[in-house]
Amino acid sequence: MKLTVLGYYGGYPYDGVGTSSYLITAGDYHLLLDCGSGALNALEEVLDPIQLDSVLLSHYHHDHTADVGVLQYYWQLRQGKRHVPVLPIYGHTADPLNFGALTWAGATEGRAYDPSTVNEIGPFDVSFLPTKHPVPAYAVKLVERATGQTLVFSADTAYLPDLASFAQGAQLLMTDTNFDAQKTGKIWHMTSAQSGEIAKQAQVNRLLLTHLPQDVPFEQLRQEAQAAAGSAVKVVVAQKFLQLDLA
Repeated sequence: MKLTVLGYYGGYPYDGVGTSSYLITAGDYHLLLDCGSGALNALEEVLDPIQLDSVLLSHYHHDHTADVGVLQYYWQLRQGKRHVPVLPIYGHTADPLNFGALTWAGATEGRAYDPSTVNEIGPFDVSFLPTKHPVPAYAVKLVERATGQTLVFSADTAYLPDLASFAQGAQLLMTDTNFDAQKTGKIWHMTSAQSGEIAKQAQVNRLLLTHLPQDVPFEQLRQEAQAAAGSAVKVVVAQKFLQLDLA
C-alpha cells in the first residue's frame, strides 16, 4: 500500500497547496481519500483521474469535499479508458442532502458505507470510528487484505482517546493536527502533542501530521508531536506529493 499526499491544509488552500486529499494505491487499485480544494489538479500530476477506482469521504465539510463536483464533471466529460465505468463515491448517510449529491448520472454513484461494520472496498477492509466534530465524521482504517498493511486516518476530530485502540499497531497513522501544543480551550481539532500522544498509545510505526494550520511552522509541530510520541514512533509532516510506502 502506498500513500500520496495531494493536499494537507485544514480549512482553506494556501500558498499553492490544497486541503485534505490523499491517494491510496494498492497494486493497480487507486482510492482517493477525501477530495478537498485543489485535489483534482494535484491528482492530475500523479494519475489521470479517470483511472480512479473509488473515492472515500470521511465527512462533508468543504475542505474535504470541495473538488467532488469538478471530479464528477471530469468523469462526465473526459474521454479515455477507465478502470470502472461509473466512479463509486463512498460516504455516510447521516447527511442525506450531501450524500445524495455524490451521484451524478453516468459519471459517479454515491455508495453508503456502514460505520458499524467492516466494509469491503476494492482490496481493502475498511472500518470506521465516529469522531468528535460538529458534524458527523468518521476516522477511517484501511487494511489491505493481501498484506495486512494498515493505514488509519483520524479525519477531523478533537482529542479522541478511542482513536488509540482503533489505530493499534498500524503501519501509518494520519492525524488531524490543526493546532500547536500550546492551544487550549474548546477546539474541534487536535494539537501536535495530542497527535503524538495518540500515536504513542497506538504503538504505530509512523505518524503523519496533516490537516495543518497555515500560520504555525511545520517543524515546530513535528518537534512537539515527536516529543509526545517518543522515540519509537517516526513523526513526519505532510508535504505536497509526499509518498509513503507502508511495506
